[in-house]
Amino acid sequence: MSETASTARAPVALLPSLAPLLLAWLPRRRWFAGKGKPVTGFALVSATELLPPGPAGPGLLHLLVRVQQPGLTASASPGDCYQLLLGVCDALPPRLAPALIGRVTGGPLAGRTVYEALQDPRLAALLLERLRSPGTIGPLRFHRTVAIPDGLPPRVLDAEQSNTSLVYGDAYILKIFRRIHPGANPDLELPLALARAGCARVPAPVAWYEAGSGPDGATLGVLQPYLRGSQDGWQLALEALAAGRDFVPEAHALGRATAEVHTALAEALPTVRLARRQARELAVAMSRRLDAATQAVPALMPYVPGLRAAFETVAALAENGGTWRAQRVHGDLHLGQALRSADGEWSVIDFEGEPTKPLAERRRPQPPVRDVAGMLRSFDYAAHSHHPLDPRWAERCREAYCAGYAEASGRDPRAEAALLRAYETDKAVYEVVYEARHRPDWLRVPMAAVERLAAPPGVAPLPPVAGRALTGRTRYSPDRLP
Repeated sequence: MSETASTARAPVALLPSLAPLLLAWLPRRRWFAGKGKPVTGFALVSATELLPPGPAGPGLLHLLVRVQQPGLTASASPGDCYQLLLGVCDALPPRLAPALIGRVTGGPLAGRTVYEALQDPRLAALLLERLRSPGTIGPLRFHRTVAIPDGLPPRVLDAEQSNTSLVYGDAYILKIFRRIHPGANPDLELPLALARAGCARVPAPVAWYEAGSGPDGATLGVLQPYLRGSQDGWQLALEALAAGRDFVPEAHALGRATAEVHTALAEALPTVRLARRQARELAVAMSRRLDAATQAVPALMPYVPGLRAAFETVAALAENGGTWRAQRVHGDLHLGQALRSADGEWSVIDFEGEPTKPLAERRRPQPPVRDVAGMLRSFDYAAHSHHPLDPRWAERCREAYCAGYAEASGRDPRAEAALLRAYETDKAVYEVVYEARHRPDWLRVPMAAVERLAAPPGVAPLPPVAGRALTGRTRYSPDRLP
């Protein structure tokens, strides 16, 4: 994304005039990743007028803005880039009052009111119109694969995390990426590859838009079919727990669906082998994350030797000639990323990966058991959301999920026990830090997993201590900052 990509309609005075408003508004957004650090400045990457404001209605301004914060230097990291869609009008209607950003006092928009455009159905509908008509507007490039009907009313989904999603007429869902990285976003790249491979487990993108092209281009938004009537796996699991019934059939079917996705990805995209050097680097990275986590949460200290042993086992196996297949994977798989339709079929969504990690890392081939480990941890979270706790519920789900995976792929993830244990341990350590910082009431969930994973294989940990139920109706998503 070139810093000189701004259009002729974006004079130098535009960003300075908006900066005071953005300074107050941007850090309060849930998708803003720089919380806890002051914003010291902004740099304009591009500005595109998708619709000029006029007496008949508001204008729509698309911005890519870099946010400068302490600890960042221009040579090392110029700051996070964010995608903003701003409505521009003379007077904001009362119904859009919650979307207000502020009134501009100088520059080319002096005297105008700016607001969050996606909250305005007229402007949200205009964005779909741009996707319906492929082409280029300034630095923005719009693409589609099929014809898209017009007149679909938009609505913004409330469950906003690191992105913003709009549903159009219950037919399509548009995910708008807020924190922008150069390169193809996996949430476009992988579903496109799966569609070409004929995998029906993932909704195929029907349109998308990007800034620039080539290595410096960036994916800005993806439109996919909206799976109306589907429920996510997290809510389904909680409903099963509340009804006092097993989740084994659903977990088994979800394991099969995961395996089908992995198989299709391996056929569509290159695979590699992790040998001695790569496995050693993997184990070292996991150990470093454990050290950092222990500094942040001292309660981990008694379990460090047992947890580190899981990583050292992987390195030792590699030293003795062990190798593992690596491929493109989901990267952030849990029950909230799986949708089950009314006929019982599972779909997998949200291939963006962990948004806090660099894009290059998210696009790196990984062993498929990394996704499996994420789902196993998710079953554990679901079980702990219900009172009284039934540890066997999660264990039955875990076994059923792995069995379903093995049936569909011919490869049982439990056969790679050392690697699976290492990934599950690494995930649990991450969860401890996340919960300690953001949701202390949930900390006992990953700590119970830490106690189990730190015990030598074959040695059962102490029975879990009974406690009050967690507020588990919240969608499980520990990799999404609150």
